[in-house]
Amino acid sequence: MNLQPQPFRSPPRGLLPALAALILCFAIPLYRLGRFALGSEFYSYILVIPAISVGLAWLREPQPHAPSPSRPSPPARRAAVILLAMGVALAAVAGIAAATGRGGPPPDLLAVAALAFGLLFSGLCGWFLGRRTFRSLAFPLAFLVLLAPLPMSVSNALEAFLQHSSAAVASVFFDWAGMPVLNRGDLGFQLPGMNLEVAPQCSGLRSTLSLFITSLPAGFLFLRSPWRRAALSLATLPVGIIRNGFRILTIGELCVRVGPRMIDSYIHREGGWIFFILSLGPLVVLLLLLIRAERAVPVSNAKPAIT
Repeated sequence: MNLQPQPFRSPPRGLLPALAALILCFAIPLYRLGRFALGSEFYSYILVIPAISVGLAWLREPQPHAPSPSRPSPPARRAAVILLAMGVALAAVAGIAAATGRGGPPPDLLAVAALAFGLLFSGLCGWFLGRRTFRSLAFPLAFLVLLAPLPMSVSNALEAFLQHSSAAVASVFFDWAGMPVLNRGDLGFQLPGMNLEVAPQCSGLRSTLSLFITSLPAGFLFLRSPWRRAALSLATLPVGIIRNGFRILTIGELCVRVGPRMIDSYIHREGGWIFFILSLGPLVVLLLLLIRAERAVPVSNAKPAIT
């Protein structure tokens, strides 16, 4: 692990008032976003995103060669202007959509407002903070994009993809388990004594998204290479599909071996967390392999420190 808590330093003059003004301007959208997340079982993770972002900022990469306080690095004004311009544009879109009532479903309108807030927040940090500090905060600030709910079109597409992929993997698992399947459809299985269908709510989208969100801080904390961090996060998709296929197999086996009443059992209705914990195993193994691969890189290949 190459990260450590950074010593507290007084923020540049003007940063805190600017951020406070931004939060005040977005008070209503942020309040609506919080209420939406609090009342949604799927989007409840939004409530912890700011806390995780703050924690990642505290554990950001150390800057051993940062300029001395007498010669601070200049602010990242160029990047800040781009971020601020994008944030203002999205805020205008969100405001017009809210005023005209053409913002679409609530997640879509909240997503635009949340993205605008994240861009403006990052832009203000870039305007006031030094370039080195802003660069070290790039990932914690980018993590705030997860404040935005998935647009309905995106969530529906992901749900359909995971639904069909999980059914395909479950079909393979039924063959391996020797389970006789009388008829196979795209999303249904005719098992001995009952029919089993992979409904949209059984797609595993929530668990897969939770697994993806978990992989982001893990990669940031324990890996240095951007490619290895990306590999860890991308691996959550096949792991999530395999996990959900195994869950379908488990429920099917229980319904056939124990009885059809198992379709209404706890393991089906509320047991998703059990399979989520099981899916963390392969992800942890992959993380350990990636850490080992990084440590195996010859020291001669490392970039020399600039003194």
